[in-house]
Amino acid sequence: MPTIVTIAALSYLLGSIPFGYLLVRVFRGEDVRQSGSGNIGATNVARKSPILGVLTLLLDALKGSAAVGLAWHLSPRIAGGLLPYQTMAMAALLAVLGHMFPVWLKFRGGKGVATGLGCFIVIAPKAVLVAAGIFVVVVAVSRYVSLGSIIAVASFPLLVYAMHGYGNSPLALTFMSVTSLLIITKHHENIRRLIAGTENRMGAKRV
Repeated sequence: MPTIVTIAALSYLLGSIPFGYLLVRVFRGEDVRQSGSGNIGATNVARKSPILGVLTLLLDALKGSAAVGLAWHLSPRIAGGLLPYQTMAMAALLAVLGHMFPVWLKFRGGKGVATGLGCFIVIAPKAVLVAAGIFVVVVAVSRYVSLGSIIAVASFPLLVYAMHGYGNSPLALTFMSVTSLLIITKHHENIRRLIAGTENRMGAKRV
């Protein structure tokens, strides 16, 4: 019988698969951490290859969905354990932590946006769609992808609460809120550049 610890460990390991690093290493023979922002996420990978960037985005999202889907499948079998929404939200948190701090890359990972998206589209799809709309509007107006990501992620817990996308479980909402906070915290360098006015706009050449 699976335990909470087992699900947490599997979620972390799924989240820690460094698809961006692997794709660039296999198809370009390079270490993506040595260029651009040094991030293993889709945005930095896309600077090497737009196609690999899209693949990274999709795979990072899919590993988040897989972690949450696995938690959903296993949660009814946990005697006296967490409820399904609580287990899925916990899995989302661990998957995002795995992406941010992958054991395979000495805990140097990405910012967790795509993985979080993959997790939350399974748990609270309506809230994700609205958050995605917020992202598109902010980016269209400001041309700052990072600002769109930060505002969309910050709004997500409020949207989940308003749309009752957390199974009426305060613990599940807490897990999702902590996950969102971690993603925002991982954008601390972008926040610093946004305040200083030095963040790169979409479509502008990186200097």
